[in-house]
Amino acid sequence: MDALHEIMTVAEAAALWGKSVVTVRQACTGYKKAAPRFRENEARQSGATWLVTRDGMTRVFEPEKNS
Repeated sequence: MDALHEIMTVAEAAALWGKSVVTVRQACTGYKKAAPRFRENEARQSGATWLVTRDGMTRVFEPEKNS
């Protein structure tokens, strides 16, 4: 699979894994006293948009729901 299919927005990842956008975004940023769940090389912010890797989503949320 090419690199463009390995990186996706939080909204795209949420749809593919059957999660809410808020759940995936909070896994990127952390919340209250919980640390972010993604590693540094699995998620990053580009402007106002969070990007995540397919490998990161699989590690944090298990295999893709719609695969």
